[in-house]
Amino acid sequence: MPEQAGHDVVRCLDEVAAREGADRLVVLVDGRSGTGKTTLGNAVADRLGAQLVHLDDLYPGWDGLRAAAEAVVTDVLGGPSGYRRWDWTTSAPTDWVPLDPDAPIVIEGCGALSRASAALASLRVWLEADDDTRWQRAIGRDGEVFAREWERWAAQEAAFIAAEHPAGLADLVLRT
Repeated sequence: MPEQAGHDVVRCLDEVAAREGADRLVVLVDGRSGTGKTTLGNAVADRLGAQLVHLDDLYPGWDGLRAAAEAVVTDVLGGPSGYRRWDWTTSAPTDWVPLDPDAPIVIEGCGALSRASAALASLRVWLEADDDTRWQRAIGRDGEVFAREWERWAAQEAAFIAAEHPAGLADLVLRT
């Protein structure tokens, strides 16, 4: 993550925290695979002392982007706040992970920022990177398994972006 991007997010967080007062701070970090969502999400959650939700834990398999986006609204930010974890090894849902509905929360992953979730967020961030960079990062991180599923996942990302226009919903668009 470039240093300037980090400064932009910190500045926005400070502004949001000042205007939010006692309300729950909700930060959504979205973008296509390999844009740096997890890196930024981790950094923001550490800075805020916030709960962190990785949508990789919610996607119900390789075709589950839309389902996870809906779960952000109904489960993670709904009541009771939490989510059903997905076991990628067994391809089945596992335990319910409860979240504190009053504590600050950072949600990162493709599908975090939708029209429905945008209204529930304090800060909405969209990340962008060129395709070669995204490929190198994603495959370097997840290896051959993701390489086999890249096109399948990219088609879901494209459909989600076309339907929800998350970059247009964002308070901050960063190129990583």
